[in-house]
Amino acid sequence: MSGWAVEHLRLRLGELHRTLRLAVARQAEAAALLTRPDLTPFCVTDEQVGALLDRVDAFAAAMTGPPPEPVPDPEPEQQLRHRAAAEGATLPLDALAARFGLTRAEQDALLLVAAPELDAGYERVYAYVVDNLNRRAPSVELLVTVCGQTPPARLAIRRAVGPTGRLRRLGLLLAYGDSPSEAARDLALGAGVFDFLMGWGGDVGLVGHDPGEVAEPGPEAVGPYLPEERLPRLGRALAAGDIDVVGLWGCPRDGQADVARALARAAGRRLRRGTGDLDGDLRLAAALEAVLWLPTDDLPTRPDALLLRSAVPLCLTGTTPWRPAELLAARTYAELTIPAPGFPERRAMWSAAFPVLDGPVLEDLAARYRMTGGELRAVAAVAGTGARLSGNGRPAPLAEHVEPAIATVTRGRTSHAVQAIVPRRSLDDLVLPEAQLNQIEEIASAFRAWPRIAESWGFAGRSPGGIKALFTGEPGTGKTMSAEVITGMLGLELLRVDLSQVVSKWVGETEKNMETVFQQAENSHAVLLFDEADALFGKRGEVKQGTDRYANLEVGYLLQRLEASDGLVILTSNLKENIDPAFTRRFQFVVHFPRPGAEERRALWRQAFPPQAPLAGDVDLEALCRLDMTGAGITAAARAAALAAADEGSPAIGMRHVVRGVSRQFQREARLFRPSELGPYAGLLPDNGIPG
Repeated sequence: MSGWAVEHLRLRLGELHRTLRLAVARQAEAAALLTRPDLTPFCVTDEQVGALLDRVDAFAAAMTGPPPEPVPDPEPEQQLRHRAAAEGATLPLDALAARFGLTRAEQDALLLVAAPELDAGYERVYAYVVDNLNRRAPSVELLVTVCGQTPPARLAIRRAVGPTGRLRRLGLLLAYGDSPSEAARDLALGAGVFDFLMGWGGDVGLVGHDPGEVAEPGPEAVGPYLPEERLPRLGRALAAGDIDVVGLWGCPRDGQADVARALARAAGRRLRRGTGDLDGDLRLAAALEAVLWLPTDDLPTRPDALLLRSAVPLCLTGTTPWRPAELLAARTYAELTIPAPGFPERRAMWSAAFPVLDGPVLEDLAARYRMTGGELRAVAAVAGTGARLSGNGRPAPLAEHVEPAIATVTRGRTSHAVQAIVPRRSLDDLVLPEAQLNQIEEIASAFRAWPRIAESWGFAGRSPGGIKALFTGEPGTGKTMSAEVITGMLGLELLRVDLSQVVSKWVGETEKNMETVFQQAENSHAVLLFDEADALFGKRGEVKQGTDRYANLEVGYLLQRLEASDGLVILTSNLKENIDPAFTRRFQFVVHFPRPGAEERRALWRQAFPPQAPLAGDVDLEALCRLDMTGAGITAAARAAALAAADEGSPAIGMRHVVRGVSRQFQREARLFRPSELGPYAGLLPDNGIPG
């Protein structure tokens, strides 16, 4: 690559040398009228500049060794491109021009600034051109003089290399030093530009960057705000000058760029984002006739005085409104609250991102996931990459990679307050009475159907929020496992709340921690599980001391937050009576998990031993299923039996190992284990229930 890059620079510098000679000739004509012999020691003479030009000509010609052999093609630069392309190479200067849309004049300006890096002789030539031996560095005046042959061309170059020009905005050129005028500003290449031009490696995306530019997204996903009629109307008013500040409120942070872009498109203007240098941001936006976008969630309460004096069109976005009285009084302000996307809008967004998916699949995705445009674009990109990588020479069906892409984009956003659980159990793993199994399936179906019912049928106004379920029953009866199964049926992630990290003795901290938990579940599109929820959702008591009042306030907050959540929230409790009745009224489903009967215990014992476990023939599951044990107790007893067999070096798990495991489990539960319960196997239990 370096060889092609250097050869390209040699050709382009040859062209620039002709331009330099013209600039030198013009300066020589002007200098001839002013030449004084007594000043020649202090200036660059005509003879010296001629020799210097011969020197840099010779240097450029020798950059790639011997001159190339003559070719019949009258356009050597184009031929060089073809030769490089034949070897799979792209000329670095061409790559830079294509990436940032640089004109030929801007490319020439870049090369003139780069030239002194190749040979110091250019510096004295530049000093001659600007008629000042103390100004040897490339400058705005030099580029205007060399590249602009006519007054209009000079003005165009002056703007192109000025502070609002593309080269300076992208950081390809840097201005430095103090100068009383912009024309006298010295210029240097940005970091990495010279190495990139020489073909010595580098990433074109790292060479130049405009921090304030807001680019249009690649795969466009329809936003829920585009059909909103008021947004285009505000854009037209902004373009006409009827208003100059627009507030767009209510969007999550990830979706604010989409609404700002939509407003700028409606106004027919470019969009620039604030970079922290408000003065520079306002000047650039004014020069480029752009709308300046300022996210307000982290702005101070009082506006900067520059915002009050400026007339640059502003787009303000935030999750909550930011309305300083000084700004509203000084500017012409209008606002719009962006509603959360409803089910039809979400379906349209999914359809735009994945046009290959059919209707039922799109409806299911729209029901389960409330994604912003940015998240949807990420899912589409990850799914497309997965399809390309898994195909054997041809892309695999995109639909097969949508769910894994959703998991990649949305999951793993854990914190100290929640534990992320990827569901691994299915409905076949649940051993429950038929009534409870039907309720579990009904919860999953209800969550899928609720968005359509709530929004298309109008139930959202009467029953706000999502689906809430309460699981009650003794420990080990399958409450947590059922939550995992429901989550797996929905293809979501389960977030189990760590109550030790949420509940705080400090006033107000519990509410803050809970808000973080709910936000995390909603942002991750996850099912939220409060295991052993009595500590948080317990009954409110009579206020007898100060702490009682704050405890009741926590419960009041949880009531409001639980009702407002649009997701699926599951609470588990050992006793339904422990939960405050105000919470119980908000649950669409209350499922009681009884202790398993004989049939359920038989199935649980079969599941407790994996197929590959060496189970001896004397293990009597019929005798074991008569023991009153929960599913968790049976699983623990089977594990203890396996450990006992392995400890003895036994090749198989025998009935005596299982009896020992059951006995130890009864001990852990502080229950009396009567030998009579084992029938003919009572002799395997030594010392009347005390395991040996």
